[in-house]
Amino acid sequence: MDEPHGLLWGEFIRVRGAGGGWDGVHEITDTSLTQLSFVVPEGAEAADSLQLSKPNPLVQALRNRDIQFSIMLSLISCTLTTLLSLWVAVPIGYVMSRFEFRGKPFIDTLLDIPIVLPPLVVGLSLLILFRYVPDWLSDVVVYKWPAVVLAQFMVACAFAVRTMRVTFDQIPQRYEQVALTLGCNRRQAFWRVIMPQAKGGLIAAGTLAWARALGEFGPILVFAGATRQKTEVLPTSAFLELQAGRTEGMLAVSLIMIAAAAVVFIVARTFGMKRIFA
Repeated sequence: MDEPHGLLWGEFIRVRGAGGGWDGVHEITDTSLTQLSFVVPEGAEAADSLQLSKPNPLVQALRNRDIQFSIMLSLISCTLTTLLSLWVAVPIGYVMSRFEFRGKPFIDTLLDIPIVLPPLVVGLSLLILFRYVPDWLSDVVVYKWPAVVLAQFMVACAFAVRTMRVTFDQIPQRYEQVALTLGCNRRQAFWRVIMPQAKGGLIAAGTLAWARALGEFGPILVFAGATRQKTEVLPTSAFLELQAGRTEGMLAVSLIMIAAAAVVFIVARTFGMKRIFA
């Protein structure tokens, strides 16, 4: 017979030579426990070396309370900004589409200025403007969460107005005229004839405004600041994580914004945003 090799074969020889009865059972049990006492620590070290039990750094970053606060504030502020932008964009877009009046080119240019202005200039303009308002209003807005909404609104509203104006331009005026001849007043013609046809443009305008508000960084940084648990939104959160050297947190926040942007453009293209800037 060949000479036995290895721990298991040697233990098998010893087990075969164990005494009968309970003594043999005890000897077998002691041998097994001795083997386990060596195997378990070695298995734990192997699992630790493979990092099988280590949680995902991105998941850990998303559990951070500061990042969770920035996600919540971003959702709330972007939604408020979108509602305010649509509330302003629908009447202004309709007036700019349907009526001719003196100074219209100047107003049209004024409405488009926030689109082309550098973001830092927008924030600085708001900061200077609030130096001339009552102190109680400045204390409530500047470097508080309302400043986040106002900074987002300045740029998002311009996109919403442009989108709604193009939407109303694509709806023939004769539909309104027919409604007026059938006994509707202008308000009834607007709500019953125009707005149902502008539904797609309204959704595109709201989606575009929400996405633009989500990506605002410069105006918020200047006008609202980047204070943890106070005025921190997703773009400023990514900036703070980068400054602190936490690349996992910055990557997690960036992935959230990329996913949101992808969803926004899918929705916008579904409702025909290709024609908005044609």
